[in-house]
Amino acid sequence: MKIAFVFPGQASQYAGMGKELYEEFPIAAAVFNRADDALGFSLSRLCFEGPQEELNLTANTQPAVLTTSAACLEVLKSMGAPVPHAVAGHSLGEYTALVAADSLLFEDAVRLVRKRGQYMQEAVPVGEGGMAAVMGLSTELVEEACLKASGSGVVEAVNLNCPGQVVIAGDTAGLSAAEPLLKAAGARRVMPIPVSAPFHSSLMVPAGKRLAEDLNKVSVADPKIQVVANVSADLVSSGPEVRESLIRQVYSPVRWEECVLRMIHLGVDTFIEVGPGKVLSGLIKKISRDVTILNVEDRASLEKVLALTREVS
Repeated sequence: MKIAFVFPGQASQYAGMGKELYEEFPIAAAVFNRADDALGFSLSRLCFEGPQEELNLTANTQPAVLTTSAACLEVLKSMGAPVPHAVAGHSLGEYTALVAADSLLFEDAVRLVRKRGQYMQEAVPVGEGGMAAVMGLSTELVEEACLKASGSGVVEAVNLNCPGQVVIAGDTAGLSAAEPLLKAAGARRVMPIPVSAPFHSSLMVPAGKRLAEDLNKVSVADPKIQVVANVSADLVSSGPEVRESLIRQVYSPVRWEECVLRMIHLGVDTFIEVGPGKVLSGLIKKISRDVTILNVEDRASLEKVLALTREVS
């Protein structure tokens, strides 16, 4: 069995996430306490109690999901789970993957994603851009429709998630122009996503430039575990490569389907989603029927993973 740990991004957050592990495992509590100290406010209380509206603000969501995922990871490690063959994360989840690979220090990562969230939000005023999920259409047809709509505004394919699910992002004019073209091309649905900015689109270039300044101030080590990066769907093996990849990731498409296929090509046959929710588990199921998929976000899911890994070890 070759295992990959995968780490979720935005849209996985919920009030109450991580609370059970925090209360049961001192090692998980320590992660939340480190995040609170690094940020200077009680992120842990926001994770455990909400309110959901505040948790959904990008500058809060990003460190909250990263911290919950990192706490799950530390519990897994403390319980004797095997070292993964590879790691990857969806969008902000890539930072958790790099923490898992000892490329980024946890405190640096949590501060970086807090700033990343602020910069991404400030790049486009609220209400002037957004994202939508396109269901039932190939990436090529989505990109073709976006190109046709680009005369009206910015609209791009930004999350290449799995067969039949592509997320687009852009300004409101571009998104409005793209919707009828996508439906005419055969899309089953075009659903607005409740986010406040067009993440991973070219409109995020200013955010990438600001983040680059912060990334240049922190230590980024060569990963000790294989990391598959969003922007290339390939391995990043050096600190400078990781840094450059994270800057580009802000304004480049997340090639998630290709990332999963790359890990399968590396021999991975078991994926464990480490962190809140099962968004990535659902996507991986649509990418391959031949792999085992588990998740860890609470005591019950942790026990399932430990049972499987002990069975085969």
